Amino acid sequence: MNWFPTATVVGRVMPKEAFYKRLTLSTELKEKFVTDVKRITLSNSLTATTLNLEPGKEVSEILILTVDLKKQEFDGRIVENIARQNPHRLVFLLQYEEKAQLVIYYGKLYVTGWKPLNDLQLLAKGFTLDDVWHGFLEQIALRDNITVHSTCDTIYAKLQKQDAILKLQKEIERLEKLTRSEKQPKKKFELYQQFQDKKRELEGLL
Repeated sequence: MNWFPTATVVGRVMPKEAFYKRLTLSTELKEKFVTDVKRITLSNSLTATTLNLEPGKEVSEILILTVDLKKQEFDGRIVENIARQNPHRLVFLLQYEEKAQLVIYYGKLYVTGWKPLNDLQLLAKGFTLDDVWHGFLEQIALRDNITVHSTCDTIYAKLQKQDAILKLQKEIERLEKLTRSEKQPKKKFELYQQFQDKKRELEGLL
């Protein structure tokens, strides 16, 4: 995994016990931290200096943390708590055997699918560290199968729109199933009307 310049490389293994003891975690999550996490490595420190960029107004440093897992079924609340309780902007590379996924926190946790490690890519794009952070959010948080129009000029607006689309898609699927299974004609018609209303609402977002 050589995504970034050599100047960004840290490669420091962080003691797992010292790491989770600094966090405010429930007993359940502390146990999962011990049983599920094999090793945490501070892989890269991305700054304006190490990336040879202009300083950002919002972001001064982005840390890439590689989390080696003991099993693929991983509780995302662990990395969410790490991100929420850390002042740095963090990107997590979760690894299990030869597979990996990227995780980022921005109001909530966003996760890519699992891929072979060699197929995973993260590009540092832009002229400032702010640009790089926003680029990471787009690469990790925005889904390939959802088109968010360019009228959404900020990553926050894009993610809000994506969340609204996903919520509507889920509601449409639920109403469609209810409509199909409903036997009472009047109730079936009401559900169908709700289904059509949600479809029109979704079309307005796409």
